[in-house]
Amino acid sequence: MKTKREDIRNLAIIAHVDHGKTTLVDQLLRQSGIFRENQVVHDRVMDSNDLERERGITILSKNTAVYYKDTKINIIDTPGHADFGGEVERVLKMVNGVILVVDAFEGAMPQTKFVLKKALELNLPVIVCINKVDRPEARPNEVIDEVLDLFIELGADESQLECPFVFASAKSGTASLDMNSQKDNMEDLFETIVKYIPAPEGEKDEPLQVLISTIDYNEYVGRIGIGKVERGSIKVNEPVVIVNYLEPETVKKVKITKVYEFEGLNRVEVESANIGSIIAVSGVEGIHIGDTICAPENPEPLPFIKISEPTIAMTFSVNNSPFAGQEGKFVTSRQIRERLFKELNTDVSLRIEETDLTDSFKVSGRGELHLSILIETMRREGYEFQVSKPEVLYRTIDGKRHEPIERVTIDVPEEFVGSVIEKLGQRKGELVTMTPSNGGYTRLEFLIPARGLIGYRSEFMTDTRGNGILNSVFEGYQPYKGDIPRRPQGSLVAFESGEAVTYGLYAAQERGILFITPGTKVYAGMVVGQNAKSGDIEVNVCRKKQLTNTRASGSDDALRLSPPKIMSLEEALEFIENDELLEITPESIRVRKSILDSNLRYKSNRK
Repeated sequence: MKTKREDIRNLAIIAHVDHGKTTLVDQLLRQSGIFRENQVVHDRVMDSNDLERERGITILSKNTAVYYKDTKINIIDTPGHADFGGEVERVLKMVNGVILVVDAFEGAMPQTKFVLKKALELNLPVIVCINKVDRPEARPNEVIDEVLDLFIELGADESQLECPFVFASAKSGTASLDMNSQKDNMEDLFETIVKYIPAPEGEKDEPLQVLISTIDYNEYVGRIGIGKVERGSIKVNEPVVIVNYLEPETVKKVKITKVYEFEGLNRVEVESANIGSIIAVSGVEGIHIGDTICAPENPEPLPFIKISEPTIAMTFSVNNSPFAGQEGKFVTSRQIRERLFKELNTDVSLRIEETDLTDSFKVSGRGELHLSILIETMRREGYEFQVSKPEVLYRTIDGKRHEPIERVTIDVPEEFVGSVIEKLGQRKGELVTMTPSNGGYTRLEFLIPARGLIGYRSEFMTDTRGNGILNSVFEGYQPYKGDIPRRPQGSLVAFESGEAVTYGLYAAQERGILFITPGTKVYAGMVVGQNAKSGDIEVNVCRKKQLTNTRASGSDDALRLSPPKIMSLEEALEFIENDELLEITPESIRVRKSILDSNLRYKSNRK
């Protein structure tokens, strides 16, 4: 017989990137009295990782719990980026309802649609939270209509359409059911959660079932499985078995050494947990996402959603440039291999394969952002390695080559519409809709091959003078769309090793845009700039001026250098060509030719 746990609510917060999910969780934590009066707390306290703080995005879903009156509310903050969509899908298996956060100015965006579709497919009740209502340009009435249109488009039923709307400003910590009058706390949102999100229910006295939906990793205790108790109860030191829906034959006998529940930002050890509780278990060797922990007498695995497949791959290899080993702490293939395979502990959408070469690994992920976050994380940990240009993963369907297609939504001021349509047209993008939105902006929607987007984002920012917003979400596979022209400009390649000097750089800058400054150490075959024309040119940036008795050495000071273009990791990944590599060290990001020797390079190009 099913029983309800009225003292618990499990919910996920879902939204498009930057609509205020993490800030909202912050306020719920603050107002539920989790922090001491005098405790110093960061903004966006849930984004615990440095990269998340710097970029202002959530990469990994996070669990937390707050108390409102006598009810414990388990909250999961999810990522908004399409590259981390796998995280969102899995997390929704643990909850009984969601809060959909929508920006009162931007309205329903592509990710809003993506995450809402996942929630409606699982028949989860939705509370819509219109956030940032205190923005001067907010338009809550129109946004309500947009959200309801989206519900209808996604085939929501009657009960889902009658969802409550809460109007909030997460930044100032206020929420109200009335659009026109804000209260000075979040009471209305707490009340709506308790009233509208169903309490978890299950068979309390039946054999145990816990579906593991996320994995955390800790140096001391190893892998930590996080999931919801679907049936029965779990106790410390009790023998259990692990089974998986996709491999029904495999049954592993294990013992649970520690069980934790969430309180605020902490994990608290408990002796046992009942149905509806979201728990973490440690001390279980080799536990994976999608595993079910069961009672030994009744091993019944729970079905689990298929993890989304990778669409982009890169080769990670040992750094073999002349500067190898000078800046990194971990440089050998064994160290890089161990680090990559360790990442599989927590990142399910990642694939790592060994290649024919002992010092190279093929790493596949959900998109450029997904892989660049991994590169940046490894770099900060002291790893040194090289990566190749990202390439898309094709599939053969009915004997024909198919490629991944992205649905891209772009908001730009009207004056830039022409150049965006022209550029994406060259990249095999197909314009689906074009609608004027408010404030002189136009919204364009394209279907474009994933490879057409590689290298476009930085160009898009330049073309729209930083005023455009570009979002993409994976659409599916379609037949190959034909060749896309490559970057029209070539590279400026250093001719010899040494230190760049003003005189040499001054001569080189007439050829194009430089990436380096005087005093930068370079080696033969390193890319030091972008040629203004097609084709590569070798330049000698280390060349000093010959001193004669008619010229003073001080006249060099009069040489004016244009400011160099310093590329971020993403821009560098977009810039490199197929015959180039990116050298990544904790201190530098260098573009280089795969073949450093100019004679050998010339021969291989002729072939």
